[in-house]
Amino acid sequence: MYAIVEMAGQQFKVAKDQKVYVHRLASEIGDSVSFDNVMLLMDGDTTTVGAPAIEGAQVKAKVLGHLKGDKVIVFKKKRRKGYRKKNGHRQYLTQVVIEEIIASGAKKAEPKKEEKVAPKAEAKKADAIKEESTDLESMTVAELKKLAKERGLEGYSTLKKAELIEVLSK
Repeated sequence: MYAIVEMAGQQFKVAKDQKVYVHRLASEIGDSVSFDNVMLLMDGDTTTVGAPAIEGAQVKAKVLGHLKGDKVIVFKKKRRKGYRKKNGHRQYLTQVVIEEIIASGAKKAEPKKEEKVAPKAEAKKADAIKEESTDLESMTVAELKKLAKERGLEGYSTLKKAELIEVLSK
């Protein structure tokens, strides 16, 4: 039995107990991961093709380790121009072993929910004022004048940058 499954953005032909190197997964070593996007299942003479994926099919795998792939050298050159660039790259990979291929009846893995804690309104306002003052520092004089015009301030056209920041921060 084998399956064609999408793992980390790539499609792989996998069988039980096969080791596969995929792009880095955000899982710890020893964790079990499941892949729901099964494109094709081949079980003896029976072939099941999904459109695009097979409902209820799943491939379960275990993370064996994280490593780097072989170095790839990128060399660019333009002849007779003196232009040469050498660059290297090593892809981060995760080694997984396929533990089980489930043809039907598998439940989809639910994404992990993160709890969000709402900050207090007063702290939020204080942060907004601090951010606004630092934002004013990074703005140009033209942007500061435009902001002063939008807020309905008068006499901003003759002010310098420091004076504009002082008036707008009040």
